Amino acid sequence: MAILDSAERSGVGISTFVSLGNKIDVSTNDLLSYWYDDVTTRAVALYVESFGNPRRFTWLARALSTRKPILAVKSGRSIGGRRAGTSHTAAAAAPDVAVDSLFRQAGVLRMDTLGELLDTARLLTEQPLPAGDRIAIVGNAGGLNVLAADAAAAAKLQIVELSAALQQALADVAPHLPGASNPVDLGADAPPVTIGRAIRALASSGEADALVVTLVATRTNDLPGALVALTEAADDQPHLPIVAVVVGADSPLKLGPGNLPVYELPEDAVRSLGHACRYARWRREPAGSQPALRRIDRKGAHRIVAAALTADAGWQPVAVTRALMACYGIPLLDTQLATNAQQAENVARDFGFPVVMKATRPGLVHKTEAGGVRLGLSDASAVHAAYLSIADSLDEAEPEVALQPMVQTGVELVVGVVHDALFGSLVMVGLGGVHTDVLGDRSFRSLPLTDRDAAAMWRELRAAPLLTGYRGAPAMDTDALEQLIFRVAELAKDFPEVSELDLNPVVAVPSGVAALDIKINLAPAADEPDAYARSLARPSAHQPTQ
Repeated sequence: MAILDSAERSGVGISTFVSLGNKIDVSTNDLLSYWYDDVTTRAVALYVESFGNPRRFTWLARALSTRKPILAVKSGRSIGGRRAGTSHTAAAAAPDVAVDSLFRQAGVLRMDTLGELLDTARLLTEQPLPAGDRIAIVGNAGGLNVLAADAAAAAKLQIVELSAALQQALADVAPHLPGASNPVDLGADAPPVTIGRAIRALASSGEADALVVTLVATRTNDLPGALVALTEAADDQPHLPIVAVVVGADSPLKLGPGNLPVYELPEDAVRSLGHACRYARWRREPAGSQPALRRIDRKGAHRIVAAALTADAGWQPVAVTRALMACYGIPLLDTQLATNAQQAENVARDFGFPVVMKATRPGLVHKTEAGGVRLGLSDASAVHAAYLSIADSLDEAEPEVALQPMVQTGVELVVGVVHDALFGSLVMVGLGGVHTDVLGDRSFRSLPLTDRDAAAMWRELRAAPLLTGYRGAPAMDTDALEQLIFRVAELAKDFPEVSELDLNPVVAVPSGVAALDIKINLAPAADEPDAYARSLARPSAHQPTQ
């Protein structure tokens, strides 16, 4: 009742309203299928607490989003819902992260509140989609214009710089114009005719993809006349989205035959416009494709996983881990094992100095903190001392260690997988090494991954400039990085038994990428929702059946 009351007050029309309750026989996915062809529905708004079949939701929502926008409020952002995990990937992949990844790939606009959802729905159901992220702001109150500009920056919208010709046209429209730059301040006493002409000049210029009009009622202006001028000017521009902010007087929530939305606060108007631009950008982007990967030995991988689960589920030894990675062509740095100091010295001599030594105990994820990593070992005596030091740190007489040659300096990344019985597997890419948990610079995607997903994942990182050549440094091999991401995603798709996987660090250099350290946790996969089949919820033993 509260949602319907808010929708009525905000001017949002309702084509269908469904309260599903416990969803015993009708699901959100059923409704998405229905609304896909429902001509009376221009946008879909959801309040979601759970997903019975999230992968089917992703497919249906992606298809529906290509026709009409989906807006959703999903509860459960609190840290109390964070999943437990020992790997870097699992620790970062809270359930809320999974929901964000699912929504992003399906084109669903996630809202923080029901009010934000209704504000955005008003815009998306009545106005055309923006052609880009450039906005212009015009009004009779400089303060409101500044607030709108600040909100636009927060919404990642571009406050376009007006051309000299357009600024001159605005100056001709309003000779006493306080400012012709964007935002355009027409002055508190601007008459309706000036407001209308300024709106037309901005809207017809082609220099902005959307327009925000701010109006404040004062004793020196004619607000009703200004609203009429705004309505008439907006009706002359049916292909440009326009939103209005009216302060200081009662105003209808929409204006004119085009139902131009009116907001009480500039932040609400601009935030809604930001969501519309984000959705329009998603609509413009190609869906991407799944590349065909060669040199994958799935039969061999099945044998390895089955044998490992039979022997001992959980964190796997180095031999199992490296054999499984090899089945998927995941590039690894050359590694040799040793179980005593003399073997370690011999291996180091074969590699050539300097070398790296790491403990291999299964389950030892954070090796540096446990004293299980030694870098830059330049001779046999350093290798011997490092082995004894690691043995002392782990309280083992003769621990197994892995030795590797020191690698070329590059960008350290982390690539990982975490599996959730409800959401399936998530793939993570982030800044790696010791920076993984400190900086939290990472990106997630759910399966399946497309070529656009893999490229977007590393480009979203704040550290992305380090990969493309920062301050004269050479660019790293991002094609090889994307191939690595694909192969990790393929492993996760084939084996839900991969409960947690960390490749950290993955070193990217101009000539390729290689994983220097790998940890994998294998666990029996529980039955997951079938992607296609539907079935009624099973009654519990305490419920009578008919």
